[in-house]
Amino acid sequence: MIYKNSLDGISSNMLKGFFVDWLNQPNPQTHLELLKNSSKVGNILDENTKQVVGFIKAISDGVLFAYIPFLEVLPEYKNKGIGKELVKRMLKELDDIYMVNLCCDDDFVPYYEKFGVIKSNGILVRNYEEQSGISNK
Repeated sequence: MIYKNSLDGISSNMLKGFFVDWLNQPNPQTHLELLKNSSKVGNILDENTKQVVGFIKAISDGVLFAYIPFLEVLPEYKNKGIGKELVKRMLKELDDIYMVNLCCDDDFVPYYEKFGVIKSNGILVRNYEEQSGISNK
């Protein structure tokens, strides 16, 4: 596996198969755009297929705040330590930031607690009609 903390050499053709359980999945081109518009990214590529098999991204003001909205690993690559490596490296990249937030379903809280993340309260809005990243307006 190859870890990259940039998008150098990453194309939309390498981003297939993500967002599996989403009602309105972003297509690979939109996926690449959301990575390009991030403050930090991490990708793990399968060295044989040259496909991205896991990714993480963060949005930050670069001073006090960062938010990790996505960590995804392709289903066939889960339980191989890929997500763990992505989280570990991203938190290391953000270790000079005061506040790193992320939201996850309750089922994933124990996973993130292994990295020193503490459970907190949060509220949010989900506009599922816009989930694909392609505006319907």
